[in-house]
Amino acid sequence: MKLMNSRTKADIQRIYEQRRDNSQRALEKRQQEVYKRLPRVREIDDEIRRTGIRMAKAVLGSAEAAEDLVIKTQERIEALKMEKAYLLTEGNIPADYLEPKYQCSQCNDTGYLEDGARCKCLKQEMINRAYQMSNLDRILHKENFQSFNIDLFSDKPFEGEALTPRENMADIAGYAEGFIGNFDEDNGENLLFYGTTGLGKTFLCNCIAKALLDRNKIVIYQTAFTILDILERRRFRRDESDMTDYEYSMLFDADLLIVDDLGTEVSNSFTNAEIFNIVNTRLLSGKKTIISTNLTPNEISEIYTDRVFSRIFDKFIPLKFYGKDLRWE
Repeated sequence: MKLMNSRTKADIQRIYEQRRDNSQRALEKRQQEVYKRLPRVREIDDEIRRTGIRMAKAVLGSAEAAEDLVIKTQERIEALKMEKAYLLTEGNIPADYLEPKYQCSQCNDTGYLEDGARCKCLKQEMINRAYQMSNLDRILHKENFQSFNIDLFSDKPFEGEALTPRENMADIAGYAEGFIGNFDEDNGENLLFYGTTGLGKTFLCNCIAKALLDRNKIVIYQTAFTILDILERRRFRRDESDMTDYEYSMLFDADLLIVDDLGTEVSNSFTNAEIFNIVNTRLLSGKKTIISTNLTPNEISEIYTDRVFSRIFDKFIPLKFYGKDLRWE
């Protein structure tokens, strides 16, 4: 697993190198377009480079005259930049057209911030690799709010419920959109989706995940069974790689943790304690969580300890899904 971990890190490093290479090639293409239209801009860029080199050589050769030379050189470079900006404006070319365009403006596609900390984009890339979520983009491309169709839900009364499935789903979608819109607020909002299979719980989780990933949030989306596997690998050290520790830490540190299919994991004192630890720690630190389950509240109370049950129902907004199984529609 150590070898696998090294390969994963190397793969991610190559991705970032490729992003920077692509950015540089795109910049060079834009430069050639501008140089063809405005030859003087090329002359200015060349002079700025030559001026900088001359200043560096002079400073190294004569420290006494360095300060005065630096001031004069900076004044000359500023004058050249002003002339360049004027030419671009006159040519209806955006001021930032000759600046690099990075996928992530926070780290300029290096993966690291100025203080040396990992950028959120790098953390999410590591999460995707660690959890083998390489198909997440494909899923979220299909399952998002743009493809959400409320008409799939029945508008006929459903036994024992005040609202039709369609009305109920419209309310739940409203909660989801409010959750996204207020995500950065310290409001203690967490969501519990419950109901039988095939009613749209996973689809709506995907919608929320896509919306927050687009806002550069770190989203962990895994089944309860997979999360339990991470916990056991770390506890029993079946996997010695530091990626396991990273996977574990992100269960607590991710901006949003989505636990799908709660109740499918084997329930025992270890799993109950670990699930409570994750949920409780995230609540205490103000991190938000969504839990999706096929269990009813009564079934949750029977399977898990009172601490887990009370924490979930005290701090989560319970949203019940009901209606016909959409997989048969």
